[in-house]
Amino acid sequence: TVAQELLARLNAARLNAARIHQSVSGVEWQSCVFLNGGIFPETHRPLLIQKVLISPIGGLVVKLMKQRTFEKSMTRVFSKAHPPSQEFLDETWRLTAEDGGLAMIPRLIRYMAERVKNRERWVTPLVDQVVPMRLIDGVEDPISGQHMADRFAEVVPDADIAYLQNSGHYPHVETPREVLKAFLEFHEGLVRSPLD
Repeated sequence: TVAQELLARLNAARLNAARIHQSVSGVEWQSCVFLNGGIFPETHRPLLIQKVLISPIGGLVVKLMKQRTFEKSMTRVFSKAHPPSQEFLDETWRLTAEDGGLAMIPRLIRYMAERVKNRERWVTPLVDQVVPMRLIDGVEDPISGQHMADRFAEVVPDADIAYLQNSGHYPHVETPREVLKAFLEFHEGLVRSPLD
């Protein structure tokens, strides 16, 4: 979401000829690599718990949330080949729950509504390809896996997609070597033939 918003700002600056170079807030963009995420609201398939958390009862539900429930939801978005380790689940729960973090979840989950509201703004820079882009997608992700990558291929001209088998919503955790390989291959290709 943050990357898409920054790309939208870059696209607006480019269209307004406010900046010749590809920069936003002093940051020069060379490229953008996306991992699994709800890039398109029309392909985002939230889990039931996400739907409940964004509902009016989300604040109450989060107060009742326990680590076991959290772990079940997290495990559902991983591939069967690479389930999350207990250490990952424990640390993710700790980072999420400490210092009142659970109370923030109903606010943070508003990104689902923001994606609908800002769809055109956030998808236009992908279509216009303001910088070279690659999507690295764990195809077994039930939220934004193969179906989202297929939509990326439909919407983005000459889409560059690395489909990772046996990988789900967290490909960088599940198959980190494959993610790194896809990332480096993309950037090596840019050095050889950069997008104008």
